[in-house]
Amino acid sequence: MSNTETHPAELKCGEASGAGQPSTVQVLTARQVPLGGPRAMPVRRTLPQRARSLIGAWCFADHYGPDDVGSTGGMDVAPHPHTGLQTVSWLFSGEIEHRDSLGSHVLVRPGELNLMTGGHGIAHSEVSTPDTTVLHGVQLWVALPDEHRGTARDFQHHVPSPVRLDGGEARVFLGTLAGDTSPVRTFTPLLGAEVSVAPGATLTLDVDPDFEHGLLVDTGDVRLNGTTVEPAALGYTAPGHRALTIVNDGPGTARLVLLGGPPFGEEIIMWWNFIGRSHAEIVQAREDWMKGDRFGEVHGYDGAPLPAPELPNVPLRPRGRAR
Repeated sequence: MSNTETHPAELKCGEASGAGQPSTVQVLTARQVPLGGPRAMPVRRTLPQRARSLIGAWCFADHYGPDDVGSTGGMDVAPHPHTGLQTVSWLFSGEIEHRDSLGSHVLVRPGELNLMTGGHGIAHSEVSTPDTTVLHGVQLWVALPDEHRGTARDFQHHVPSPVRLDGGEARVFLGTLAGDTSPVRTFTPLLGAEVSVAPGATLTLDVDPDFEHGLLVDTGDVRLNGTTVEPAALGYTAPGHRALTIVNDGPGTARLVLLGGPPFGEEIIMWWNFIGRSHAEIVQAREDWMKGDRFGEVHGYDGAPLPAPELPNVPLRPRGRAR
């Protein structure tokens, strides 16, 4: 699922965090966003927002479901473009058919990473499969650094093995955690993992102190470094931590998504499905999409591509680093 809002605002995805260890965890609450029209599946968005725009190079986090496909119709996102970013699809339940202009035609399944690179430009579609009854997962974006933002389109698939932990389990889909390293290529150092914590357990994870981290709670009564993080919220810790302590006070298993990376120090503009460095660059990307060139074709989708929304009447401006 991508940012298919009919009237997207400029997304504040350019304020990198400063270093330093905070006294408490910053809790970011989600806002609900309907995508693709009145029958669209609502998602809970924790990045970007006014309080914090980035966690490492992670600049977009949508959390959706559990969605009863029988009553909502599920996911049906027509071909649409991306520039300057990588998309990360991770499911807890259900199945999504992915097609892109690179020629990829794969199924997104629970516990399997699908990472698509839309540097100079790529297009793709996403449709939940007929056998899907409940759709539940996250859609994440990674901003590409300036030197790689025009890279060629690419697609990678990886199935991480579960790593047993004292009090839980992890599936590391990007970066390194608990002695396990994902083979998936990224353009900045990143961490991405699904983490489960057993009922009543305390889980301590050794992490890179140069990284800032975000813990998105799907289920569970969770405390991160002593601070309560409710389901659908995201707990943030600044660089300086060598370990994260996660406590599950609830009677059921807690399911979490852990994100991390060194602060992303570049100014960027994020609008609709494009990430750029100037208003003119976004205008050009939109024009290229509407003309039908640059992004390639998505074959096999039954329907027309999504038209780009109208740009706002004021120039889009890069966001600076947080001080």
